[in-house]
Amino acid sequence: MTEMTLPDYNDVAAAAERIADYANKTPVMTSRTVNEEFGAEVFFKCENFQRMGAFKFRGAMNALRQFTPQQRAAGVVTFSSGNHAQAIALSAKLLGIPATIIMPHDAPVAKVAATKGYGGKVVTYDRYTEDREKIGRDLAEKQGLTLIPPYDHPHVIAGQGTATKELIEEVGQLDALFVCLGGGGLLSGSALAARHLSPDCIVYGVEPEAGNDGQQSFRSGKIVHIDTPKTIADGAQTQHLGNYTFQIIQQNVNDILTVSDAELITSMKFIAERMKIVVEPTGCLGFAAARARKAELRGKKVGIIISGGNVDISRYSEFLAG
Repeated sequence: MTEMTLPDYNDVAAAAERIADYANKTPVMTSRTVNEEFGAEVFFKCENFQRMGAFKFRGAMNALRQFTPQQRAAGVVTFSSGNHAQAIALSAKLLGIPATIIMPHDAPVAKVAATKGYGGKVVTYDRYTEDREKIGRDLAEKQGLTLIPPYDHPHVIAGQGTATKELIEEVGQLDALFVCLGGGGLLSGSALAARHLSPDCIVYGVEPEAGNDGQQSFRSGKIVHIDTPKTIADGAQTQHLGNYTFQIIQQNVNDILTVSDAELITSMKFIAERMKIVVEPTGCLGFAAARARKAELRGKKVGIIISGGNVDISRYSEFLAG
């Protein structure tokens, strides 16, 4: 295999400039209740207020802004359970690029509807029996499209890192940072930003308990593949880390933690009740893990990335009522 050139902090800084006219600079929120419960200063970077409702817009826009005129004319294809799909569809619409999105047949209705609403052409597949990556490669080959995967791409990783760059530039250096982990785009980009801007910060990735392939990979030193995990955190139902993301995570992340679906629901309820914001299950991973470790965070300055807020309202009300 040829030597991979991994993105670094300079790529994150360049991405921040490239997407500045398109992406929202999302708010950083605090909760006095959380600070008192933790005995710490906790800062939430609220990417649920990003365009299309999640951090994925950053990476998608950074990738599409670097297309050649030929690539722009032919179009983009991607595969996603939701947020990356919407991110590519919206970025493509804003830049006038045709977009084809491969989505699982059981993706949240809101995510499919939004993707179509942004002008994306949706192709569905069965996530438990079919390989979305192969479908994507075949379409790219047949139709001359450029494949932008949801996480394992240097431009996507660099774009995602801009959220943590903004957080640290706004609140200063952190002692700990909790970032949700699916395929590793957000975590690897965040780790690049944190290592540069807050070198002593302990960076944690957080996965759903049912899908701890990242934790297994991190501990064993090689990428571990798992079956699609059954978890309410649909944004983290990945089967494996990427080649780029795994290497960056190995080099820059301190540990990978897991939380249960029950802990996600507790966190979702708390965030809705106390902070008055809608966060999807995947977006609660960081906060749930931080809460489980709050004893060791006492007196510390803690960053938590809330990844997004794209959740079907009917399911959301079930989670809150349960």
